[in-house]
Amino acid sequence: MKTFFTADTHFGHKGVLSMAGRPFASIEEHDEALIAAWNAVVGPRDEVYHLGDFAMGATPERCQMIFRRLRGRKHLIRGNHDKKRVLDLPWYSRQDLATPKVEGTRVVLFHYPMRAWAGAFRGSLQLFGHTHGRLPDTSQSCDVGVDRWSYAPISLGQIMERLAATPTIPEERLLGEPQEDEDGEA
Repeated sequence: MKTFFTADTHFGHKGVLSMAGRPFASIEEHDEALIAAWNAVVGPRDEVYHLGDFAMGATPERCQMIFRRLRGRKHLIRGNHDKKRVLDLPWYSRQDLATPKVEGTRVVLFHYPMRAWAGAFRGSLQLFGHTHGRLPDTSQSCDVGVDRWSYAPISLGQIMERLAATPTIPEERLLGEPQEDEDGEA
């Protein structure tokens, strides 16, 4: 069993083609390409954390049809466009924020990027969507949206490779310093 992450699929959302510059002639072509990319990497027993904005503009029936075609046990971290038609799908779990341990690493999963999060100075990572690749990654946080990753879910190994090649930003240097308690001890 493997664990994957993705965000911002926007199934059924015609406007995302121009808004995010996605290279598809129609939303139908877009949806089919994203389903194929998902199923090319995710196996039936794999876990997939979808960090929000699963679908927008699609009917509830279309959402159900797409959902059934996607492999894996699917978890939703709710995004700003995830309304009733998405929330009513048979997700394995639905949360606003999750902090699972994956391959020995604590990951903080939220639709939006954060500047600081629980465990940031202890090696946890923050994974997010929402920005459609417009916000740069840091050495501890990564946009897992389809716009950054060839329209497919990604593994923690792929994320770690990208983060290792990303410079540390000033906030991360501060987070990496030992934290003092009220007695001034680290």
